[in-house]
Amino acid sequence: MDAAPYLVEIADALADAKLEAILIGNAGAALHGAPVTTVDFDFFYRGSQAGVEAKIRRVAILLHASLSQPFPGLSTVYRISRQRPEMQVDLTANIHGAKSFISLRSRCTQVEIGERTLLVGSLADIIKSKKEANRPNDRAFLHVLEQTLKEQANPAPGEA
Repeated sequence: MDAAPYLVEIADALADAKLEAILIGNAGAALHGAPVTTVDFDFFYRGSQAGVEAKIRRVAILLHASLSQPFPGLSTVYRISRQRPEMQVDLTANIHGAKSFISLRSRCTQVEIGERTLLVGSLADIIKSKKEANRPNDRAFLHVLEQTLKEQANPAPGEA
């Protein structure tokens, strides 16, 4: 699957809705060069921004998708999903290993997607979040993400 068209669409919707969000999870890791795939896009949004719920609803409308809160008791987690073309976007105001949105944003990479700039969490922050979440699906990819980070920090001769 080529994620670029989806990321363009999502970046446009986030910008139009004025929702501050950072791409995290395996999609973020893939943009850092990690050889991973995913079927969804995970975003960490700034929960303290004014009108955040209306902004999230606006993103869902712009993506022609449904909006739900899939985890009872976690009122800061939203899922935007649609059937055709299939897309799932999970939004959370809290992630494991991040003290605040501002601190995570300070270490982000800006990636040009279409005519928009998408904030992508650092690979080190994505790894930290997966380690602290300690879910089986996160543990399954940790070695791949850690190897990618190691290779980026210490490129082989001739690759620098």
